[in-house]
Amino acid sequence: MAKTTSAVRSALALAGISALALTACTGPSGGGAAPSGTAGGPITVGTTDKVTFLDPAGSYDNGSFMVMNQIYPFLLNSKPGSAEPEPDIAESAEFTSPKEYTVKLKSGLTWANGDALDSADVKFTFDRQLKINDPNGPASLLGNLERVEATDATTVVFHLKAENDQTFPFILTSPVGPIVDDKAFSADKVMTDEEIIEKKSFAGPFTITSYQKNQLVSFQANPDYKGMLGAPATGTVNLKYYADSNNLKLDVQQANIDVAWRSLTATDVESLAGDSKVKVHKGPGGELRYIVFNFDTMPFGAKTPQADPAKALAVRQAMAHVVDRDALAQQVYKGTYLPAWSYVPDGFEGATTSLKEQYGDGSGKPSLEKAKKALSDAGVTTPLSINLQYNPDHYGKSSGDEYAMVKQQLEDSGLFKVNLQSTEWVTYAKERTKDVYPIYQLGWYPDYSDADNYLTPFFSENNFLKNHYSNAEVQDLIAKQLVNPDKDGRKQQIEQIQDAVAKDLSTLPLLQGAQVAVAGADVKGVETTLDPSFKFRLGVLSK
Repeated sequence: MAKTTSAVRSALALAGISALALTACTGPSGGGAAPSGTAGGPITVGTTDKVTFLDPAGSYDNGSFMVMNQIYPFLLNSKPGSAEPEPDIAESAEFTSPKEYTVKLKSGLTWANGDALDSADVKFTFDRQLKINDPNGPASLLGNLERVEATDATTVVFHLKAENDQTFPFILTSPVGPIVDDKAFSADKVMTDEEIIEKKSFAGPFTITSYQKNQLVSFQANPDYKGMLGAPATGTVNLKYYADSNNLKLDVQQANIDVAWRSLTATDVESLAGDSKVKVHKGPGGELRYIVFNFDTMPFGAKTPQADPAKALAVRQAMAHVVDRDALAQQVYKGTYLPAWSYVPDGFEGATTSLKEQYGDGSGKPSLEKAKKALSDAGVTTPLSINLQYNPDHYGKSSGDEYAMVKQQLEDSGLFKVNLQSTEWVTYAKERTKDVYPIYQLGWYPDYSDADNYLTPFFSENNFLKNHYSNAEVQDLIAKQLVNPDKDGRKQQIEQIQDAVAKDLSTLPLLQGAQVAVAGADVKGVETTLDPSFKFRLGVLSK
């Protein structure tokens, strides 16, 4: 997710339907008696990730979704250690026809404020996502949703536009899936964090008892949660926010916090691995770090005075030819990241090495000769000045070193003069969708464990990136793979999409990484939550 973490399913939409996409504070606080069924605590987790909005309709980033996972209910979820969708507050969920997905809710569900939680809330949740369609929200994931019908108090039918959607159960576990209270939330505007907390609109494993945005959040186990995750292992968990990963490292090392989760630098992880007081935990990685090209505003983009599609493509190709991923992975990230050779990370079904084959020397090394030829053939005068934007806080402190090296690599080629600028995340997330940055950094944390989550979000016409990329062949393939029940045939289509996008270079993937958390030696449960669902669950932590 952008995610930043954020995904467009408009390939399935019919014509005319748009796709819908600190200062470190004091140490552990809180406490109190743990609700029945929980033990131990309190636990304090530290992070540099920031919350943009607690409203599921208004944010599509890792920091916000991490909090949402603790406080909101989902129809489907996955057990710690797994990525497979299973009923959460649902009793059952299944396709009752090729275009109808029917969910039966458990009976007697309630919100923390006493409101009943029923099918009206579910219908309201998905209707408002589509209606609000916030540019920084996840509504784009619902491109295949025609309408939602609440047939009785515990039954909901999702009517889909295209049949046999292979990913819809995963969608219900994703950032568009948190269910909200229809009596507490506005139907047509994003709610503030304060409004949500005041109305006690919680029905997940935890409620929020204290909230200082991007400073400190205190969670209390919710005794009324009836979902698949069960009662949290610890009654009280605090989430402490850091502006500087150095302070995050020091606090976990000195036991001022129990767990450090996103993002420590590679050097810090390497250092902490040798400290007997803490333990470094690693899990399967789905993170992708990449450069986005705005097809309207990049050099020679469609809305620039010198608009020229061939020259714009040559610029993207030249950058792809000279970037050195191995140097980035080893020198900046000490091997905690690996080179990304395609748009679907290695390890996912259908992943290819399209970028390695089409760019550089064909084996993963840069090729200055090919970069020069691409620009020369298109008539681009060098050195070419480009503006490159990155974010210094959301994707970890090492982003500064990463993009300093990218700048150096581009300038050392003699083909580019790079104006490198950075912007804090809260502003960055808004400006990137408004064509402010011609070429810029993003990272992606998947919503669910399927290759489609690296394709539909980026390369459908009205994509989450809002970078004005459009390729009819790619859109057609995206639509086909989404509804293809033949595993081998779908895999082939996913591979074809990567090859086609590699020719266009809508984005330039650089690195893929693992999930890493550092915890005190007495903390349990960390490894359980570092699973392929990519959801960090506070409820499994204890000490």
